[in-house]
Parts: sequence; structure tokens; C-alpha cells
Amino acid sequence: MTNTERTVKALEFYRIREMLEKCCAVEGAKSLAMELAPAGSMTEVRRLQDETSGARYLITIKGQPSFGSVKDPRDLVSRAVKGSSLSPGDLLDIAGVLRSARSLISYIKTDKRQDTVLDGIFFSLAPDRFLEDKITKAIIAPDMISDEASTALSDIRRKIKQTNIKIRNLLQSYVSEPKYSKYLQESIITVKNGRYVIPVRSEYRNEINGFIHDTSASGATVFIEPASVINANNDLRVLQSSETHEIEKILAALTADVAASAENIVNDYTIAVELSFIFARAQLSFEMKAEEPVLTDRRLIILKKARHPLIEQDKVVPISVSLGSDFTTLVVTGPNTGGKTVTLKTIGLLSMMVQSGLQVPVESGSVFPVFEDIFVDIGDEQSVEMSLSTFSSHMKNIISFILEVNEKTLVLTDELGAGTDPVEGAALAVSILEEFRSKGALCAATTHYPELKTYALNTEGVSNASCEFDVETLKPTFRLIIGAPGRSNAFEISSRLGLPSAVIDRAKSLISEEDRKFENTITSLESTRMKLDREREELLSEKSGFEQMMSEKTKQIDSLLADAKKERDSASDQAKKMVDSARASSDFIFAELDKIRKKKDSADFSSELETARNAVREELRNAGKRADPVIETPEDDYVLPRKLMVGDEVVLASIGTKGVVTSIPERSDWVEVQAGIIKTKVKRSEIRLIMPDTSVIGPDKKKQSARNYTVSVNRSFNPEIDVRGQNGEDAWIAIDKFLDDARVSSFQTVKIIHGKGTGALKKAIWGFLKNDSRVSDFRQGEFGDGDSGVTLVKIK
Repeated sequence: MTNTERTVKALEFYRIREMLEKCCAVEGAKSLAMELAPAGSMTEVRRLQDETSGARYLITIKGQPSFGSVKDPRDLVSRAVKGSSLSPGDLLDIAGVLRSARSLISYIKTDKRQDTVLDGIFFSLAPDRFLEDKITKAIIAPDMISDEASTALSDIRRKIKQTNIKIRNLLQSYVSEPKYSKYLQESIITVKNGRYVIPVRSEYRNEINGFIHDTSASGATVFIEPASVINANNDLRVLQSSETHEIEKILAALTADVAASAENIVNDYTIAVELSFIFARAQLSFEMKAEEPVLTDRRLIILKKARHPLIEQDKVVPISVSLGSDFTTLVVTGPNTGGKTVTLKTIGLLSMMVQSGLQVPVESGSVFPVFEDIFVDIGDEQSVEMSLSTFSSHMKNIISFILEVNEKTLVLTDELGAGTDPVEGAALAVSILEEFRSKGALCAATTHYPELKTYALNTEGVSNASCEFDVETLKPTFRLIIGAPGRSNAFEISSRLGLPSAVIDRAKSLISEEDRKFENTITSLESTRMKLDREREELLSEKSGFEQMMSEKTKQIDSLLADAKKERDSASDQAKKMVDSARASSDFIFAELDKIRKKKDSADFSSELETARNAVREELRNAGKRADPVIETPEDDYVLPRKLMVGDEVVLASIGTKGVVTSIPERSDWVEVQAGIIKTKVKRSEIRLIMPDTSVIGPDKKKQSARNYTVSVNRSFNPEIDVRGQNGEDAWIAIDKFLDDARVSSFQTVKIIHGKGTGALKKAIWGFLKNDSRVSDFRQGEFGDGDSGVTLVKIK
């Protein structure tokens, strides 16, 4: 773009750069953010957008990658290549780059669900774990080299430690022995000029043989190195010098390794910066609640509920606007502070962001082309130094636009033709818009001139738009209305602010009849539009309520269909059992017939025949039970209050399920009942009649709720429970349900296995059992039956 910086300033794109910079984790990426500029080709813009979407996907499933503390190593690597030795801190910075590269490779490989456009960038990294570990093993901190950096360094430091101890032991005799301690100013050992000394009173300096290294400021103390430690101090100085030389050798060797890997290190840093920049764009997308735009090769902008990214999200009013489909030029009118300029900035700023690889705060499906240039004339650029008035400064910009616009440019002009005679300014504005249209540019312009409103109404390819303003509150709503010209509302605003009505009336009388009719028409149209908008909102609200109701009803229908399918599947299973039972019975009968045929000539034929007949009868009875199960249950004291009738609602006491009497065979104790999809035979004694008042006649001859009269039988109940390894509370939760199931299943004695251990679990369980109303007695197991590791419980 040829006028990028002017556009950056006018649209406040520099503030987007600042927002992006705050999202960057690496210093180099921050520099890229502050230099962010729109790309000029569709290929480049698609690549940038794909990268941002790829990073956003990765953040969604993995979170942000860790870049660590990455510093620019290029100067350090250059020095290493030239032979200069790097400091410990420099080498740690190099290790930081290598660590970041390793971390990024691990990030992309871990939990990899699908390929992304960023894979190629990630896998261009070349981490060097060997060099990274070599540096971090040798250097603990910028001012500390590890003893493990080399064998020689470790040996030297061991000797330094031993020599230090030797010197201190020699000097300690001067500090602790009364013979010498009386000469000392203090009973301490200190260091002067790198050598161990003792503080001696000045008047006793000749009492201790040695070398004076320093004198106190008062002159009362001299620091003497006794002759007995001079050789040891000399040895220490030699060792310290050797240590320094060995550290220099270590740093030189590490620097050489860095020089050998210079290209990879610089490459890793460059890629880390690039990835940090891409993930910063994705992070900004999350913060703005942005969407990936749809890119098009057509000359077309479609903004759906677009929000200006620099206005607070809870205050910004979304706008929907298009350019390039039904019209290529948009004339925006309305009162001052109504949102006209914000509309222009939203169109321009979002277009720049898209071409810079940023996602934008719009609704999904918003469409953007790629512009070669975006020309913006917004704001007052008058200059006293350059003798430019407001009109002149605007016109200078417009002239430069006319020379460069084409079908791949976007033009945004604020208050076109303002700052001069209104008649001439309006005429110029119309002519300028026609020039932009003739060159194929997309254009949006704001104005107060009624002539431009008329021009938009009468010209194909040009549309009016207005920014809505609430005259009652004197506040703009910031809603953009496409297709309708707006009013300045100067009279209404002035009246509400207190301007005398006589002044306003006089001003109205000065307006021509034609202009007055035009404004009245606009007012009428605006009133009709607002009424239609309200009705539309009401219809949308009703539609939303209807859709919600339909959704709920659909869920209910789906639930009923699912229940029906379950019933059908159950019936199908029952039918299959019946078929299987019949097949098994026939197989058995044929087998018996075959046996009889083989034995018909035997002496025991009659006996064999009778035995076979009995076996066939038994098999048929069993088959009947499998196909049409009969539920047998224990007797109780219940007596039916009246004779059963077909159609009576009853409760099957054995399973607590409701059913309907379908058949009452004469001279039989069995009744056929339909319970759900199952038809079964039940003894009369196991039927509880439901009276019309929805109650059941219970065993105590009193009515009780049919809903509460349920008896469940757990036919697979196991009279043992194992709670070993649990704590007391958890074990009791399991035992509590276990005891309920035991009572329902009519078991009188059950076994709890808790193990021996420390006895704490057993003690806790016994404490609960003592207070349980369901338990009549309990004891520990006998020898051979678990002994003290089990408890036998007798249930009431």
C-alpha cells in the first residue's frame, strides 16, 4: 500500500498494533507486531489467515505453547563465529533459545489430533539437546560455573577448599591462643588484597612477624599476614589463577560449540519469533471474540454485525453493511456524533486487519476482498505552517486519491466537500464520487448535504445509509440503517438544548419549500421504518418462542419414540425366546421319537415309551414356562376385598409392578395379567387390587397408596459382601444398601467380610450394626468360616 502510514493514523491501526504487541511472548515478536502492515496479495492474506486459524485451533485443544525466556542470539552467535568468547550469561541465553525450540517441538507432537498449516513451521525447528545440556550443566547462573564443567576445574576447586581450611587453621592459632590474642584488635580472620590476614593493634605490629597489607582509616589497626601462612596464601593465589584460566577454557570451548551450531540457533530463534507472532494473532482473536473472515476475489465487502475493535465490547453497537453487491458507493448521513465516522473507520480498520492476518470481530460469514490500497480522508488536517485550510487539506488528499484509485481500492471520505460554499461543496462532492465510481473503486462517504442524499436516491449503484438518532434522549443509537437517508435533526437538538422557539421557527421559515418537503419525507420514512422495525422485532420474538416450543415438543416426541422402540425391542426379545423354546422342544421330541423307534422291538418297550412320554410332557411344561413365565411368590395374609374382574387394575406384589387383569380362568388359582408388554400368569394370592380411589387394600385390611405399595425381589442377591480396603464410612454406605437388599430378598443371615488387619474397620462396622434397627443379632465368624475376619449378621 502506498499511503499506509496516513491510513494507519487515520484509522488508528497503530492501536491494533499495540494490542497485538501485548499478546506477544517473545521480544522479537513484539517488534513484528509494531511493524504490522496489510499484505497486498490474496495468496499472502490467505496464508496469514490460515496460520491464525491454525494457532487458534491449537490453543483451543492444547493451550498456549511455552516460549520461555527467548532473547535475540544473533549478535552473540556473530561474536562466537568471529572467535570472541561468550560470557556465562550469553551462553545461558543461547541455551534458552535451544530450550524454547525443544519445548515447541514437544508441544506440536503431544496430543496431535490432526495436521495444521503450522506443522511445517514447527518441524523446521532444530533443537540441540546435547549443546543445551552441555551449557546448562557447566553454567549454573550468569556468575557461577559448575564444578562439573570439567574434571580439572573440579580438582582445582577441591584444592582451593583444602588450602582455605589450612590457612584458617594456621590463623586460628593466633586468634585463640592467649599469647597472640592480646595483640589483636578483634579476634577475627579477614581478607585483604586477596590474602588472609589478622587485625593487629598498631602498637603491637612488631610483636607478630609477617607482612602488613593494609591499615585502618584511624591508623589504630594494621592487617598483618603472618609469616607462617605466606606460603599457603601464595599457593591459594596460584590455585585461584588456575581456576580462572580453566573457566576461560570452558567458556571458549562452549563458544566454539555455539559457533559450530550458529545457523541452527539463529534459525530456531527466527522460527520461535514467527510462531510467537502467529499465536499472538490467535490470542488477540480470542480477546476480540473474532471470527475468521471469508476471503473473495470479487470486489465485495459484506459485514455482518461488525464491531469496532477499539470500542469496549459492552458499549459497541454492531453494524451490518455491504459494498459491491447492489451498490458500490455508500452515502452515510445523520447528526453529528451519530456514528457516521465510526462506520467508515469500522469498514477501513477491519479491512486492514484482515489483510494483516488478523481475525475480526464480526459474525461468521462476513466477506472481505484484498485491496491494493485503502484511501482514507478522515479528520481535520489543516496546517497554519503550510497555509492549508480545512477544505484545502481535504481537497489535497482527494486529489492524490483520484490519481491512484482503481477497481482494487477502497475509498473512505468523511464530510466530503465540507469547509466551503455548500452549493459548490455539494457539487464537488457529487462529481468526486462519480470519478471514484468511474474508476471502479468501492467508496463510502459521510455528508450533511441534502444534494448528496438526492444523488444517492436517483443514481443506480449508489445507496443512502443513515445513523439512527433518538431525538427524545438526544443520544445516538449508533445503528446503521441501509437504504434510508438520515436527518441532521439540528432543530430538534437545538430546541431540546434550550434555544428559543422563536429562533428555531425563524430558521425553519428560511428553508425552501422543496427542502422542507424533502426533510418531511425523510421524517415520514424514518417513522415508518422504526415502526416496521418494532413489528419485526416482535415477530422475531414470537418466532423464537415458537421455535423453542417446537424444540421442546420434538424432544418429547423423540422420548416417546425411544420408549416405544424399547418396548418393541423387549417384545421382540420375548418372541425370540418363544421361538427358541419351541425349536428346543421340537428337537427334544424328535430325539425321543428316534430313541423309541430304535427300541420298539425290545422287551421293555412299554416302559421305555411311558418314560419318553413323561419326558416330553416335562419338556413342554418347561418350554411353556420359558415362553410365558409364571411368577410364584410367597403367601401372606392378604385377602381380595371382592371377586376379580377382567379389566381390574392390580399390583403384582412380587415385583411391585402395576398391571391389568386380562383373563380369569374358571376353577383355577391362576390369573392372567398384562404388565406393560409382558403377559404373565400370577397366583390370586399375589395380586393386590387397586380401588378406584387409586389405593391398594393392604395386608392389614387398610387402604394405602398404590404408588407406595411396591415389593421388589432381587433374584441375583449374593448374601456376602466384601469391604476390605475401605474406610469405615465408605464401607458402611455399601453395607447399608446390602442390608436393604437382603431384607427385600428375604435373607435372614448375611456375611460381611472386612478382614482382620488392625481391627479398625471391624470396630467401625460393629458400631454401626449396634444401632441398626434392621439387625437382630451379629457375631464374628467361627473357625474355618473366616474367623475374626468376617461378621455374621442376623436380620429381623
